[in-house]
Amino acid sequence: MRVATLLVLAVAASAAASDADWWQTALIYQIYPRSFKDSDGDGIGDLNGITEKLPYLQQLGVDAIWLSPIYLSPMYDFGYDITNYTKIAPEYGTMEDFDNLMAKAKALGIRVVLDYVPNHTGNESEWFIKSAQREAGYENYYIWADGTPDPNDASTTLPPNNWVSNFRKSAWEYSTTRGQYYLHQFAIGQPDLNYREAKVQEEMKNVLRFWLDKGVSGFRVDAINMMYEVDPNDYGGVYPDEPLSGDEDAAADDYNYLSHIYTRDLNETYNVVYDWRDLLDEYYMTDGEYKIMMTEAYTELTLMIRYYGTDTRNGSIPFNFSFLENIKNNSNARDMKLVIDKWMTYMPNGKTANWVNGNHDQSRVASRQGSDRVDAMNLLALLLPGVALTYQGEEIGMLDGEVTWEQTVDPQACNTDDPINYWKKSRDPNRTPYQWDSSAHAGFSTTTGDTWLPVASNYRTLNLAAQMAAEKSHYKFYKDVLAVRKLPAVRAGDLETTVISESVLVVSRLLPGYPGVVGIVNLSDEEYHLDLTSIKLLPVQMRVVASGVDCPHKKDEWMRKSNITVTAHCALLLQTVRKCC
Repeated sequence: MRVATLLVLAVAASAAASDADWWQTALIYQIYPRSFKDSDGDGIGDLNGITEKLPYLQQLGVDAIWLSPIYLSPMYDFGYDITNYTKIAPEYGTMEDFDNLMAKAKALGIRVVLDYVPNHTGNESEWFIKSAQREAGYENYYIWADGTPDPNDASTTLPPNNWVSNFRKSAWEYSTTRGQYYLHQFAIGQPDLNYREAKVQEEMKNVLRFWLDKGVSGFRVDAINMMYEVDPNDYGGVYPDEPLSGDEDAAADDYNYLSHIYTRDLNETYNVVYDWRDLLDEYYMTDGEYKIMMTEAYTELTLMIRYYGTDTRNGSIPFNFSFLENIKNNSNARDMKLVIDKWMTYMPNGKTANWVNGNHDQSRVASRQGSDRVDAMNLLALLLPGVALTYQGEEIGMLDGEVTWEQTVDPQACNTDDPINYWKKSRDPNRTPYQWDSSAHAGFSTTTGDTWLPVASNYRTLNLAAQMAAEKSHYKFYKDVLAVRKLPAVRAGDLETTVISESVLVVSRLLPGYPGVVGIVNLSDEEYHLDLTSIKLLPVQMRVVASGVDCPHKKDEWMRKSNITVTAHCALLLQTVRKCC
């Protein structure tokens, strides 16, 4: 009886530890619901479509899924303009559908992370309507300001200052209901909330509580560094003009025309994030599952790092956009090592790194860096320590789709009013539907009409089913690497990055007492013969555990560390058989 009790306690302790540290080495798979799987034939992806494909994600080895916004919205910015944070958009399904998704995901061991959009709501939100009407208690929910007199027409006013939207043109829109301008740093239909109003902060905490009570495992926080603007009381009651950036390529209506010193990266933002971390930790103390929080801030590295927290307060995991933006299609092995080492150097001691290859706002890896680097970039993201994030389709090397001006729906592109160069701003090509197979609409939808965005024209040959059937494919390499990611050496081992040549980077993960792993990427068009004897802790022989599409090597093939051949664009993963160190 005592033995059985001790066994139960040991299992409980093990489960608790797993719940506590799951996030530190998680593979989080981002789903853009509108483009993942359409279950009802209306041409739009939905919650039931995601539920249908959960077994695929479990088989792939995904730890958690991050869902881009599923909330009630008029969809001016496809879910990032939220009308109600606690209701489901009808084109995606119902709350019952969400509950079913949660139950199925939990049964399969997959956690669910939601997108949290705190900077702005939609302009059809009840909060905004009440604020525009100056209803008591809601007057200051948003950023309101009087206009400035038009020197050419005394009967009209101009926007309060020169601030420009991320989507071009003035960041101010006039409300005839209120008789003032409201700030929108994105689309006109996305008014900015006022975080200097205590009621707003409490409202947004209640949003977190609602979904945590539903059992979600955390949040990805959108546009966090845009959340505060300067206090007009510090500037004589007005919002000051922002200075010119000096960008010679930017027109006066472009966001980059100004230096945004008054509308982003303000100090107050960090304390709100730390407060949210405290709230999430309350749930951790209750149910034993650590709730992850990842923050999106396109900013300089030192400002990203601050989101981790302070000596006395915990914060979030800031998305590693250095990895996403600073590794380009012409980056060599030294460039890659510098990007990796820089994040690991700046990251505070004891914190968790993360590696982001793509998302719904960025051109796909295969289009941005070239199809011959897909395996290399996936290998790095999965082999490096910490959290890895994969945007749907990157595991099969999907390319950006073709979206004409007439088919374009992204407000960032539509706001250019330019039918020739719109594609430079459009995010639609990297949001085209997932390519499941070679059937109509790539298996994404059974609609007899058009899908919400056109399926990429290459879907008949570039799709999941074809890659599952192929002897070698991006999918099979990704899956093999992800299986190795579960090993102790990758979860907790030391990291060493070694530049063998300008074109060859070696990443080793070694942990005393366990077999180690070594990843090799060749970025060039040439074959290399490597001698890795300089990495002292590696044994003489190693076994191939994952071999990219451009590598001739087969799984379980043996290689000597003094004589390893990597062909052009080869990405290779080796495992030591004996225990390290």
